[in-house]
Amino acid sequence: MGKAANKARTAENEARAYAKHVRTSPQKLNLVAQSIRGKSAGKALTDLEFSPKRIAKDVKQVLASAVANAENNHGLDVDRLYVAEATVGKSVVMRRFRARARGRAAKIQKFFSNITVVVREREEA
Repeated sequence: MGKAANKARTAENEARAYAKHVRTSPQKLNLVAQSIRGKSAGKALTDLEFSPKRIAKDVKQVLASAVANAENNHGLDVDRLYVAEATVGKSVVMRRFRARARGRAAKIQKFFSNITVVVREREEA
């Protein structure tokens, strides 16, 4: 009885991790995500460690989580992992206002983002 199990969203040779409500705009977050796409997991972690962008710390946490998921949950070899996908999406928007002259208001939008990182094991060459 009960519901049938959901189909797995990942293949046998990949693992994923995601973070919701990351406090930066999707445009800025995508610049960091673009810099790690296709790189090996170790190289991507090193690049994020020394990146001047503030949000690189959060992306590094998500990538480290994806690598840990691959090792512990899927039994993949950490040395052969690479970043297969790093996708960024919109999340909520906090709306604020700033008082202006003559009783007017200016709109301030504070954007949040979601990021998903998928690491995949390279096939043996």
